[in-house]
Amino acid sequence: MTIKLKLELASGDSLKGAPLELLADGKAIAKAVVGKHGDVVFDAKSGAGRLAVRVDRSILRTG
Repeated sequence: MTIKLKLELASGDSLKGAPLELLADGKAIAKAVVGKHGDVVFDAKSGAGRLAVRVDRSILRTG
């Protein structure tokens, strides 16, 4: 299954290059990176469950 998204931030900031994860019932099932115009494409196996998207927290800086 292919899931396509377009991300637009109200602030106008870009998320280009941000790693995202597609979750099904809280478990990561696919990963993707935000493209130049906010486009994201996930390729995942078909199945039932609640879907959500989160930013891969590995990009967050601490300190």
